[in-house]
Amino acid sequence: MTRRPAAVLALLAFAQLIISLDYNIVYVALPDIGRDLGFTAQSLQWVVSAYAVAFGGALLLGGRACDLFGPRRVFALGCTLYAVSSLAGGLAGDPGLLVAARAGQGLGGALLFPATLTLVSTSFAAGRERNRAFAVWGTAGGSGMILGSLLGGVLTQAFGWAAVFFVNVPLAAAAAALAFPLLAKDPAREPGRRFDLAGALTATLGTTLVVFALVEGPELGWTSGVVLGTAAAGLALLGAFAVVERRGRDPLLPLRLLKERNLGTGVVVTFLYMGTFGTLLYFLTGYFQGVHGYGALATGLAFGVPMVAIAAGSQAAGRLATRYGTRPTLVASLVVGGAGALLLGLSMTRSASYLDVVPALVVLGLGQGAGYTLMFGAAAAGIPARDQGVASGVASTAQQVGGSVGLAVFVAVANAGTSEVDGLRTAVLLAAAGIALTAVAALRFSGSRQLAPAPA
Repeated sequence: MTRRPAAVLALLAFAQLIISLDYNIVYVALPDIGRDLGFTAQSLQWVVSAYAVAFGGALLLGGRACDLFGPRRVFALGCTLYAVSSLAGGLAGDPGLLVAARAGQGLGGALLFPATLTLVSTSFAAGRERNRAFAVWGTAGGSGMILGSLLGGVLTQAFGWAAVFFVNVPLAAAAAALAFPLLAKDPAREPGRRFDLAGALTATLGTTLVVFALVEGPELGWTSGVVLGTAAAGLALLGAFAVVERRGRDPLLPLRLLKERNLGTGVVVTFLYMGTFGTLLYFLTGYFQGVHGYGALATGLAFGVPMVAIAAGSQAAGRLATRYGTRPTLVASLVVGGAGALLLGLSMTRSASYLDVVPALVVLGLGQGAGYTLMFGAAAAGIPARDQGVASGVASTAQQVGGSVGLAVFVAVANAGTSEVDGLRTAVLLAAAGIALTAVAALRFSGSRQLAPAPA
């Protein structure tokens, strides 16, 4: 365990904050980016999609890299990629360069996310200390996505769209510089372990193509040749990946891990969580801007209440898990979050004021923050330390795919509404039902009070 736990935890939470901020900090800057760089209406979405595709496609690779080369090295590499790609994005003068920079940021995130999750799981003693670490890490991740909306609005309005990229450069560079003096030295590589190149190529390309199809489906149409072709190619590559892994001596993803109760349950829970909670930010943005006419800055400020609620829920989750156990606390948090989503859907009317939806935002945020804090640790509990990286990669890949699937489904539902506000309400209410299903799925986690890896 680490000798400087406070400093290590601060660094890991800081890195998680960078990942969360970048996930949606560009949303409010999109109109300015499109106008200044000459994006078409259809191509502008790739400023967002390039990040999502690269991030989702390379998570499994990033997780296994942590196991083979050490989470500290992967953490530093991920931060460096973030800094370089962010600088390139801020300096980009044409659409192609900006999209490439966003893909670079996504790749950096795919390395950094499983590295931070692995380091939280292995750097802190099981029980109260590790639960507290997950609470701080979860606070940074859960609130960072909403803080990105606020920060994006402020930076774009004050300094222009390039500022949403430049802000990452000193942050990511500082995190990379602090990695080696603060984080524990990576363990020596086990004799006989090797990098599964065939598995890495088939998994990364296959997942990337599937995520691409999910991201592009709502825009191009689900029967589009491009969408159907990439989806078919991605599924074929994932099938090849399964064959490679079954025959490999040191596979990228040991298939035995998928039989582990907690990891298998975690895949379902993280998929459903992101497919429900993860889509609500999109519909709230549409409600504030499309129905009530909020500008970018006002929309960012409106997310202040749920951000505080998410932080409070994340902090409470660690203490409650220590006292009552991870599984009951996680299930309770999902029930609370589902109730908040139901209340939000019922509150979203054309005549409702911001104060009218505040109670729903508070309840939703408390459950969302607590659930995010606990679900990744629950998924990796009991997994040997030597496989913590790939387990983190599996859970986070499910999260990313779930977000793409959920957004595609609920956007289709919202667009089928008789009016904008009716469609938004229906999508949010359907998400509430999905959160209830997530709570049921979480009952299958083991009843351990500790978010702990098994011995190597």
